[in-house]
Amino acid sequence: MRRRFAEEARCERPDLSTLCLLLGAEADGALDEAAMDGAQVELDRLAGELPYRPGTPHAWALALRDLLGGRYGFGGGPEDYRRLESSLLHEVLRRRRGLPILLSVVWLEVARRAGAPVYGVALPGHFVVGFGEAEGQVLADPFDGGRVLTGSDAELLVAGAMGAPLDASMLTPADTLDVVLRVLNNIRAWAAARPERSDVSLWAVDLSLLLPTHPARLRYERAQLLVRRGDFRDGARELEAYAEVVAAVDEPAAERVRGQARAALALLN
Repeated sequence: MRRRFAEEARCERPDLSTLCLLLGAEADGALDEAAMDGAQVELDRLAGELPYRPGTPHAWALALRDLLGGRYGFGGGPEDYRRLESSLLHEVLRRRRGLPILLSVVWLEVARRAGAPVYGVALPGHFVVGFGEAEGQVLADPFDGGRVLTGSDAELLVAGAMGAPLDASMLTPADTLDVVLRVLNNIRAWAAARPERSDVSLWAVDLSLLLPTHPARLRYERAQLLVRRGDFRDGARELEAYAEVVAAVDEPAAERVRGQARAALALLN
């Protein structure tokens, strides 16, 4: 599954639903090939229930809202932030509940299959979907059942997350791999608040490192996780490798990391 994830992430046009399902297979050992195919079939089925080319971007947004938010009840609430399942596409399709970004993935994949001019919009702190070109852009919030947003609605979302005004640069389409990395970041944040789930932290970091571009500091995070889980030798090896990267720009910081590697190895005695 990891090999397929890496190959999909590096192809010319990576498929968002495939990457999210392969990610889900890390969390759920029961998600086999047949189950992943079933999730894709469900997305196809939902797309087939949309009206045929409803017209304007606003009409597309309303059609998705009525189908997914209205008829099928897809949406989210505060309690969904406490569940790992809220970050797994196959579980979101089953439960019809999830985080904003995973619900947006459902909207995106259903709308894309139906031919809608749709894309993700990574607002700070809240992911939504956009329809149409910039001059006539329509935003919808899948977490709120697909509610179509006014300009002031989007401004309030950004102000609530950042305490800053909405900027036009925040409304540009999100790249597929950026969406996947943001999903993995959410999973890492969920696991970080639950030290007993360091297994989840580790596979989320491992998948993030398979993406073509990723923060270099993830290597350091992975090393720390290995040491915390008692894998002192591999943790020390990762720390040494990260120190080599850091040394090119900050030798004192690299030496501190080497000290952590030596401390990890000492725990073997």
